[in-house]
Amino acid sequence: MRPVNAIITKVVEETPTIRTFFFDTSFEVIPGQFVMLWIRGVDEIPMALSYENAITVQKVGHATSALFELNECDSVGIRGPFGNGFDVRKGRILLVSGGVGAAPLAPLAEKAGAEGAKITTLLGAKTKEELLFRKRFEAVGEVRIATDDGTEGKHGYVTQLLEDGKKYDQIYCCGPEIMMKKVLDKVTPKKAQFSLHRYVKCGLGICGACCVDGLRVCKDGPVFSGDVLKKTEFGVYRRNECGERIGV
Repeated sequence: MRPVNAIITKVVEETPTIRTFFFDTSFEVIPGQFVMLWIRGVDEIPMALSYENAITVQKVGHATSALFELNECDSVGIRGPFGNGFDVRKGRILLVSGGVGAAPLAPLAEKAGAEGAKITTLLGAKTKEELLFRKRFEAVGEVRIATDDGTEGKHGYVTQLLEDGKKYDQIYCCGPEIMMKKVLDKVTPKKAQFSLHRYVKCGLGICGACCVDGLRVCKDGPVFSGDVLKKTEFGVYRRNECGERIGV
């Protein structure tokens, strides 16, 4: 699939390290799906859609640093959306978000809230200044916060806020993999859905770079049910750009 040219219409500084880039192009998207973002002359990387016409990005490497150099009226190439998104349910819903993992969960919260779900969000970040989309989550339900340094909410990890997962009809989670593994270990696997981040090259399920024990994250995911992940290397190993297996 060839990329479409997307012009940046607005850049919002969400936190000291996270920005949202809005485009003149909108996508029909299921919360949790992703696009392949082409920063010309640099790289093409996978990014979850945080709005129907925006991505929310943390500055962590070469490609994202180059993206942070772009401004309004600059352009990028976009392919997608790709993959399967969250299966949005009604009833009592728990969202567990770590860092920029809030990006795909925020549109999920808004969609589920509009459909009548009762939503609780556990929102975690390293520090108060890095809490992402707090107001979006507060607009649809209760929000409980944890920060690594104790500057807001509980002093500790967001997983420490998860006390009784059994009272929820469905749990949705996105964040660092070690955090998501701890959530999976605490809940009923078949009642939980997780959005994975892996090294994605093609986005079409062809190259196999993003495989997790034979499951292609770009095609079979990026959202997986907990009972599926229980049978894989999730939370133990991942693969680098060369396809070598390394510890999470």
